Amino acid sequence: MDMVKRKTWEEFRDCKLLWWINTILHMFGWAIVFEYDNEKIIDVYPARVKFRGFDDESNTTGYKEVTKYLKNNIEDLYAESLELYVET
Repeated sequence: MDMVKRKTWEEFRDCKLLWWINTILHMFGWAIVFEYDNEKIIDVYPARVKFRGFDDESNTTGYKEVTKYLKNNIEDLYAESLELYVET
């Protein structure tokens, strides 16, 4: 079983996992920042930030999209978790 499957930053952002992780990081005054040139990501880095949390609209969208991701991927996530703990 392959333990790592490389994904893109766009995939991470599009399924709202960036929002989710930044929601947690904001509590500590941190965030993962994406820098763009036009539509292309040119850098990704952790940063100290002064803001805490997101506005209501961003949170509502984030929760819906993370829930949709879970709905669409739950069978694979569950199967993968079982594979990790099968004794050989």
